[in-house]
Amino acid sequence: MDNCIFCKIVAGEISSYKIAENNNFLAFLDIKPFAVGHVLIVPKKHYRWTYDVPEFSEMWQFTHQVTQKILINLNPKFVNYLTMGNQVEHSHLHIIPRYQDDALVSFFDQIDKFRLEETSTELLEIAAKIKS
Repeated sequence: MDNCIFCKIVAGEISSYKIAENNNFLAFLDIKPFAVGHVLIVPKKHYRWTYDVPEFSEMWQFTHQVTQKILINLNPKFVNYLTMGNQVEHSHLHIIPRYQDDALVSFFDQIDKFRLEETSTELLEIAAKIKS
């Protein structure tokens, strides 16, 4: 994709802070991180959504390898993962290290106000639709 920033990073047209790469994926630091060590994982081929990536399980294995490096070398309390794609239309995973009292604590403390309140009947109907 000509205008895709992640495709340009993969092609080396835009510099990045590379963490790791293999034949199919690239890991680099997010330049506007939510936390120290916030890494993006992108496929080297352009796919719009993460669920479109044929090597989906390999993408998560690669993500796990990068996560292990973050855990060992940055010592966060734990790690969150996000798959988005709303801002950059190229499949990507966020690895977000979490630290004691980091800025995301207040964000996630407020997440409950966005949750749906569904009845048991509604949940059963949704589960049936997904399973069918």
